[in-house]
Amino acid sequence: MNEKSQSTPEGNDPQKEARNKSRRDFLRRFGLAGAAAAAGGAALYSGYQYEKAKGKSEMVRVLTDDNRLVMVPRDQIQESKPDQAFLQKRGRKGLKGHRWVMVIDLSKCRNARQCVKACQKAHHLRPHEYHITTLEMQDGPNTAPYFMPKPCQHCDNPPCVSVCPVDATFKRQDGIVLIDNERCIGCRFCMSACPYSARMFQWQEPFMAEDYEENPQPYDVELNIPQAKGTISKCLFSADRLREAELPYCVSACPNGVFYFGDENEDAVTNGTTKETVRLSALLKQNAGYRLMEELGTKPRVYYLPPKNRLFDFDDQPSSYKGDNEEKA
Repeated sequence: MNEKSQSTPEGNDPQKEARNKSRRDFLRRFGLAGAAAAAGGAALYSGYQYEKAKGKSEMVRVLTDDNRLVMVPRDQIQESKPDQAFLQKRGRKGLKGHRWVMVIDLSKCRNARQCVKACQKAHHLRPHEYHITTLEMQDGPNTAPYFMPKPCQHCDNPPCVSVCPVDATFKRQDGIVLIDNERCIGCRFCMSACPYSARMFQWQEPFMAEDYEENPQPYDVELNIPQAKGTISKCLFSADRLREAELPYCVSACPNGVFYFGDENEDAVTNGTTKETVRLSALLKQNAGYRLMEELGTKPRVYYLPPKNRLFDFDDQPSSYKGDNEEKA
């Protein structure tokens, strides 16, 4: 017996009705019922607003106080001058998760002293005041002399910290040893305790004392300015630059690629001249890296690569060092 196929009216399709009911239940469950129709229009409007805003203001990267890199519209950036209490707290805490380290390749140093000048400029030092300097070295009477840049070694077991009676010198979690001249009483115990002679005493009024008076600014322990008479000063590993995700002043200023700087936790260091990033462990192993006076147990965070295969002869110094005004390329 042939049965006539029964047609279902278009508006009463059971499968279609089930699908519609399922969709309504889904929207109701997440609070979206009644908003579906508006969503498309809102999306179009927000897209229009975004394109409109994008055309008005360029998006720029900004490093936050907690060391996060975020994107914000340029026209919403406002200059903020942190107060001294904030700078002190931030400066003592350091940059979480990092262990900063420096490598100095003695085969590349020709005593250009650009590292010295950049450091002096940043920290408001006189020409005879140093946080980093270059020494003339000779390992034996029959060996050729060479130049050795010498900053603070930022020891992991720093004797300077243990002898300070007022907690003015301290070691941060990121490996940097700093001095707080707001606490420093000028006793110079730290100078006596440092086996590397890496500290200097401010015998005079600061080099820029008049500028400090005319333009008062909160003391920044990471930059160690304003300087203060009767206090200790030294290399800071350019802690202020690291907070801005930049290489230290001396590292960036060197024209010959003497300095590598980076994070021991990442096993990576970057050359300040070539901007080449290499493995710290491999660089030290392949070039017989060493630290100064390791037998003392101070555990410096500055490594040296021996002066082998030198790029320059010892006498091939920049003419500025010899006294005239021309510098060799």
